[in-house]
Amino acid sequence: MIHKKNITGIILAGGKSSRMGTDKGFLLLNNKPFVQYSIDALSPLVSEIIIVSDNADYDVFGLKRITDITKNAGPVAGICSGLKASSTDYNLILSCDIPLINTQILEKLIDNIDDYHEIIQVESNGKSMPLIALYKKDVAQTFNTFLKHDERRLRVAIKSCKSKNVILEKENEITTMNVNTKTELKAIKDANNH
Repeated sequence: MIHKKNITGIILAGGKSSRMGTDKGFLLLNNKPFVQYSIDALSPLVSEIIIVSDNADYDVFGLKRITDITKNAGPVAGICSGLKASSTDYNLILSCDIPLINTQILEKLIDNIDDYHEIIQVESNGKSMPLIALYKKDVAQTFNTFLKHDERRLRVAIKSCKSKNVILEKENEITTMNVNTKTELKAIKDANNH
């Protein structure tokens, strides 16, 4: 397995969610902010964790925080910014709105590293999850080119890279549940209580 000194964790904590009306990283599940779940899942596997956010409130976690190189350009800019700030070849990237994520799922990504693929992403419930994925640092150059051409769709940027999916078993699909609305927040709280 790739040693953690060669892997950086990057958490995308973009900012205010229009649908939640608040910064999702600070939503609480069992009195713990969402972003802390991402930190806890990454910690055993990485040498450093970088939070990509313009919100200085994230400094309470005592981690390196960087701001987006291109403002309001979504995850393509966030990933690009994080990869540029990383000092390792391999980078585990997580969004801050998946509180049920765990270290075992991320280990599956690391176990699938090979010499060919630049992006290894989770596939859950038939969907690719580019924000639960392992990226090689070089991807930053590709993503940067897309940003320069004002292309902000993450799936388009990923299509131009060599990517593969790691398909999760049914019982693990819950770990990738993300929260965009108050209804989903309630669903995740219910799921977590079972």
